[in-house]
Amino acid sequence: MTRTFRDHTYQSTDGLELYARIYDGDDSRTPLLCMHGLTRNSADFHDLLTHLPDWPAISVDQRGRGRSAYDPDPAHYRPDLYCGDMLNLLDGLKLKQVISLSTSMGGIMTFMLANMRDGLFKAAVINDIGPEVDPVGLARLGQYVGQAMTFASWRDAITAIKAQGPDVFPDFTDTEWRAFADNVCEETADGTIQFRYDPAIADSLKNQDSSAVPPNLWPLYKAPADLPMLIIRGETSDILSAETAKRMVTERPDARLVTVPNRGHAPTLTEPAALNAIKGFLDARI
Repeated sequence: MTRTFRDHTYQSTDGLELYARIYDGDDSRTPLLCMHGLTRNSADFHDLLTHLPDWPAISVDQRGRGRSAYDPDPAHYRPDLYCGDMLNLLDGLKLKQVISLSTSMGGIMTFMLANMRDGLFKAAVINDIGPEVDPVGLARLGQYVGQAMTFASWRDAITAIKAQGPDVFPDFTDTEWRAFADNVCEETADGTIQFRYDPAIADSLKNQDSSAVPPNLWPLYKAPADLPMLIIRGETSDILSAETAKRMVTERPDARLVTVPNRGHAPTLTEPAALNAIKGFLDARI
């Protein structure tokens, strides 16, 4: 199964050229806005979107990731500015409403955007993030984000990626690890392999800057009315605790929780438990 996309570039309000993939689909369906996690990019959602061929989608590279420009000021790597970029993107595409399909940092952006623009989201799929971030996982991210950015070979890159979270994908085959590495890394002109993000995105984590992960998002999470949510959690996630995930369902009667077995932070969303839940959730939005 394959699915094609179009390249789309647009300008941020502060002059950066930013990138998104545009997947065409049934125009009668609300487009999906796919927002990735801290060190990831638009490629994260490609395999999932091949399983959702009728849904139009926009999968983004936030500033400093993938094919979007790196920001010369690392202080601009903040969720509030990313949210502004998303509104600029959607306004340029003349889209008044979308369905959020977001992982980790992208989920935090969903909570923020839902409060910044009333009615922006028809529904939201939130992958392995909540209004509170487990400090254990945050500390793990701080240990590797921005470190060891360049590798002599793909084998070395894959070894480094595995070390970032040995329990995240414990059943991945060698082929799956290579495909994952292809999404998050790229080969340079001199044959070395490097991650597809600006190492300066790590600055806020190193400095324990609360702008990286706002400390309490419960008010934002609870505020939007009539926003159906599907919350997906990796069974062994160290970012979204089981307690926080359960509270998320308690706080919002329109939220449903699905746990993906044998996954840490974060599920790929192509696991059967995640994929079936997403398909059912989206089908209810047609």
